[in-house]
Amino acid sequence: MLPAADQSGPRVLPLTRITVVSVPAGHDYVRHLDPVQPLPGVPVVVRPPDPDPDDPSRPATGRWWPPVALDPTWVRRRTGPDADPALDVLHVHFGFDDRSPAELTALVDALEEAGTPLVLTVHDLRSPHQDDPAVLDAQLDVLVPAAAGLVTLTPGAAATVRTRWGRDPLVLPHPHVVALDRIDDLRAGRSAPGARPPRIGVAVKSLRTNTDPLRLLPSLVEATRELGGTLVAAIHRATYADPPTERAATLVRALDAAAAAGDLELLVHEPMDDEELWSFLAGLDVAVLPYTHGTHSGWLEACHDVGTSVVAPSFGHYADQPAEATYAATRDAVDGPSLVAAVTTAARARAVPGAPLPGLDASARRRQRDEVALAHARLYEAVLTGRTTP
Repeated sequence: MLPAADQSGPRVLPLTRITVVSVPAGHDYVRHLDPVQPLPGVPVVVRPPDPDPDDPSRPATGRWWPPVALDPTWVRRRTGPDADPALDVLHVHFGFDDRSPAELTALVDALEEAGTPLVLTVHDLRSPHQDDPAVLDAQLDVLVPAAAGLVTLTPGAAATVRTRWGRDPLVLPHPHVVALDRIDDLRAGRSAPGARPPRIGVAVKSLRTNTDPLRLLPSLVEATRELGGTLVAAIHRATYADPPTERAATLVRALDAAAAAGDLELLVHEPMDDEELWSFLAGLDVAVLPYTHGTHSGWLEACHDVGTSVVAPSFGHYADQPAEATYAATRDAVDGPSLVAAVTTAARARAVPGAPLPGLDASARRRQRDEVALAHARLYEAVLTGRTTP
């Protein structure tokens, strides 16, 4: 931990230990920013657990929302001379969806008063949880200019940040989602190309704001017929049994009708644990992202970990991650022929004997994780020693 008593100016190298409060600390993405083993010559990055929203004096045991670390009062308590553990860097990833620009400005002010740098990873330029893009735009208008360091996941997203705010983020790939010790087994356990008809999957889950499989359904049925394969639609049992909105009810009726007609295999399930999810994804040849808006996708990364191809919409920066094929889409419409073409292209490429699986094996993901961890540690060093990014 770095001394908290003197925060009036940049720290002096070398730094050996940096306490980074990540929001949220318990997210898979954030946990996989740490190296597999400590890196020689690199500061040890300590990420305290999320504070419990009901009792910030103790670690969260499951629920981290609403994130206590975005509260200016909590920040001030963690940056004073008696703070334990001291807060050296605040790194924000997710969790500020419900914060107004005024509340985020108060957070930024508290960090500036304490001399504590803010690092922001721009995961989303278009929030998957918000219908109105102006909400996130206004939030980022506060956070991006105030951040001492910026990260994003793809070159395309970095270009958008440069255009909008004149900042140049560090571009670092999304680390693995599937556990490193499971990746190779799941990839090796896949059916051989051509051993069975292709399985095309679309996940409904709980039908979040930016998910609309209904508008893809006719084209997915057409593509699957053309391939002689099976279309699988997976939906949470609670959403299926008691649709919370008319939109969900309409989708459930359409899925039931398609299943009754033999056009798809309907999987109604409880929320999957990690092993169940990874096995489900590894049983698909192609996963189709049914999004209406968004930027990047952790689901895409999990698919790649297990060797499943991904078909994604043309908006956002899914193609940069990269998806194996894209279909033309906007917030309001989908080009059906392009979706049929994307699914058939991805499935046929997967069926070619000897074709490599999408994504990286465990060894490559391990090296990538260490590279990403090193880059983050160097970024934290830079912002603590006054070497802010452009």
